[in-house]
Amino acid sequence: MKSQFVTAALLTTVLLLSVGNSAFAEEIGDPPEPAAVVELDSGNIAWMLICSALVLMMTAPGLALFYGGLVRKKNILSVMMQCVFLMGMMTILWAVCGYSFAFGGSSPYIGGTDYLFMKGILPDGQSGDQAWANELITFVFQGMFFIITPGLICGAFAERMKFNTMCVFSALWGLLVYCPVCHWVWSGSGWLSSAGSFHAYDFAGGTVVHISSGVSALVCALLIGKRLGYGQEPMPPHNLTYTCIGTALLWVGWFGFNAGSAGAADAAAVNAFVATHLAAAAGVIAWSIMEWVKHGHPSLLGACSGAVAGLVCITPAAGAVNPMQGIILGFAAGVVCFYACTSVKNKFGYDDSLDAFGIHGIGGILGAVLTGVFATEKLGATGGFIETGSISQTMNQVISVVATAALAIVVTFILLKILDATMGLRVAQEEELRGLDVTQHGEEGYIFL
Repeated sequence: MKSQFVTAALLTTVLLLSVGNSAFAEEIGDPPEPAAVVELDSGNIAWMLICSALVLMMTAPGLALFYGGLVRKKNILSVMMQCVFLMGMMTILWAVCGYSFAFGGSSPYIGGTDYLFMKGILPDGQSGDQAWANELITFVFQGMFFIITPGLICGAFAERMKFNTMCVFSALWGLLVYCPVCHWVWSGSGWLSSAGSFHAYDFAGGTVVHISSGVSALVCALLIGKRLGYGQEPMPPHNLTYTCIGTALLWVGWFGFNAGSAGAADAAAVNAFVATHLAAAAGVIAWSIMEWVKHGHPSLLGACSGAVAGLVCITPAAGAVNPMQGIILGFAAGVVCFYACTSVKNKFGYDDSLDAFGIHGIGGILGAVLTGVFATEKLGATGGFIETGSISQTMNQVISVVATAALAIVVTFILLKILDATMGLRVAQEEELRGLDVTQHGEEGYIFL
């Protein structure tokens, strides 16, 4: 039975590879830089505002429920509080200086002070001049990415990090890791943007969001250490119902995440939308098959994890590959991330509580590299290895992965060491045993009378 599943999986992959390079899409022009958003017509404005709301929904309730269901019941509110508080704190930080550091200036490596305190993007009152609205749409849409990215890291240190330290870490990480990488890739002048020497495709955040957060999550898990009792006592998810609902909300919200990165309600958005959906579906199937082979049955948790893995993997590629190629990326993510979250994690013994690195880090790296393999000129991209036989675009993708990972590792390590010496990273042992809901927030998620 197991060999039949393996054979079926291999045949499916071969079939997909054989058709993935076919011409499924008409030419639709160059993939836009996310910073260069929309022509001001009512349809595009409505689309971008809806997409902004969908991306916000991914943090809460999406990520809050997805992560909340995976922890033990004594820590569910701590996870939800992290998500909700980051929605508030990161939004204000984005308005004060984050947007400027990400999109201001003309340096290839670091942002400027052009937009501090939203200077230059506020309504100016000039009759007939609505240029500020274009910038304001970019501001709010990109701000939703700034919110969710540090939230993803929370999955690595769930159930054991002090809340006040988490707040300081997230703010500093956002300014020192997220903003520079965002500037490199999306500012229009960055060294990894279309104007740079090493143009790497990152349509909606493979490097900017997932690799940066996933690699940082691994550093957090290693430095903070394992949960008390990890490996000696069972720590199953306390409510997979929440996780399933959270997955569904993330899946829907991801349409805003990826299709919204087209910057308009156009053909690029349609392609990104469909490719995103098919990649998620393929991720579900691939992870479920892997569980079927290894454990004899598929699980709901595995299906949810596969969906998110597929969504992560397609994120950098959504504007450069067609939907059939999206299936290949999603299927690959389901297989590779399954091994990362099971065999690899078990072998090295680190406690990445909610698999932030295994899904977002590994899935983001896989997606970024495969973008260079499958990118197609029919979507306005430089042809990838399969289409042209050249590895130049793939090498640019690899350079972007290495640079993003290096910055994330170095800065995260330094931040955590400083915060550990000044504030402390971890709650006291007694507090961890009682649970973070009560000890950090004075509340309980479940009160049964």
